[in-house]
Amino acid sequence: MSSEEQTPDTTLTSNRPVTASTASSATTATSTKPKRAITRKKRSRKRGLALNASFSSAWEALWGNRLRSLLTILGVIVGVAAVIVAVTITQGTSNSINARVAGLGTNTLIINSGAAVTGGASGGIGSQQSLTQSDATAIASVAHVVNVSPIKSVTAQLIYSGQNWNTRVQGVYPNFQSIGNWQMAEGSWFSDADEAAGTPLAVLGQTTEQNLFTGVAADPIGQTILINNQPFRVVGVLQAKGAAAALNQDDVVFVPFSAAATRLKNTPYVDQIQVQVDNANDVAQAQADITTLLEQQHHLPPGGPDDFLIRSSNQLVQTAQSFSQTLTFLLVGIAAISLLVGGIGIMNIMLVSVTERTREIGIRMAVGARRGDIRNQFLIESLTLSAAGGLIGVLLGLIGGFIMTRVVQLPFAVNPLSILLAFGVAAIIGVCFGFYPAVRASQLDPIVALRTE
Repeated sequence: MSSEEQTPDTTLTSNRPVTASTASSATTATSTKPKRAITRKKRSRKRGLALNASFSSAWEALWGNRLRSLLTILGVIVGVAAVIVAVTITQGTSNSINARVAGLGTNTLIINSGAAVTGGASGGIGSQQSLTQSDATAIASVAHVVNVSPIKSVTAQLIYSGQNWNTRVQGVYPNFQSIGNWQMAEGSWFSDADEAAGTPLAVLGQTTEQNLFTGVAADPIGQTILINNQPFRVVGVLQAKGAAAALNQDDVVFVPFSAAATRLKNTPYVDQIQVQVDNANDVAQAQADITTLLEQQHHLPPGGPDDFLIRSSNQLVQTAQSFSQTLTFLLVGIAAISLLVGGIGIMNIMLVSVTERTREIGIRMAVGARRGDIRNQFLIESLTLSAAGGLIGVLLGLIGGFIMTRVVQLPFAVNPLSILLAFGVAAIIGVCFGFYPAVRASQLDPIVALRTE
């Protein structure tokens, strides 16, 4: 055979001759990866079995001491429930205030008289008689002001055909319907001509109409009722607005301002003035202009104390929300203390459990349980206790929040973030306070543990 025909064979085997050792190493290299994969699967399977055993053992231990477990998580239950109730009440209050302000309008200014001081003691906002009808007339000329109404308020006894009801009666201008965003359910609002003539007319809120005409087979429109023994003819019934905090907006009667001044409250002062601004962006400017005007009307020095108080609806919302937030922080602080006490209770019970089950721990270690398995078992027990307490606390908190909002007539509003936060904090407390007992259990000497009776 020629050398040219032998060249291909020589090329294939020229650099590294194939020996038995080379073949063996190649076989070993190719078989190592499957062996490692199998080993990892076995390890993960063993870890899964150990974790399942830890869960099973933890559940048996907790279920075997059901009453003690329930008493242990009582602090967590109270803390989580308190957080949910506090946030629910705060959210309901905030929603109620926002709804009331939305009904009133975001471009509204409310002017109250100042606080009277007697013997060094302040009587509170509105106790000083300083606002008059002429102030309302002057405010009507301020830029950006579209509607102004003085208000005379009186608590009066209403009587109709043997039925009676005690409620708020407010004398207002006809444009107060626009300022307060009141809608008619039946009949109509009184007119400018009625105001000018002082005609004794009445527009009833839903609550007043229902209580005064309950059991009476008569349409309220056109009927004559007595307000503090003064006859007024009903011309309209308002649509319901609902309750706002502790105030029922529908428990009211509106009458012409002139009729209230002559028949119900004959004084030169008014209790309040409400102003409607053309645009929400102009409220701050209108408030500043009205302040300057009233200081001139009342002959007050600029920069000195005023005998009146002007607040916008936005300021009322901010004040109410600030109060609600303060109340929430207070209640949540109390709840946090309850959660802390609950966490300490969990840690104490877990330490007692470690002491009671020392021999069990020794037996588990003797049959092959690792320290990590022992630690995981007690961590699972602690986490289960706190999680169960968190779930029960959330449920009780929602029930308590629903009852409380119904009692104080607030909308029931649930904040999912507060629920997740309260439950998450409860779970974290279980891990944090259960970690020390779990580590202590895992560090026991198996020989000493087995000797323990």
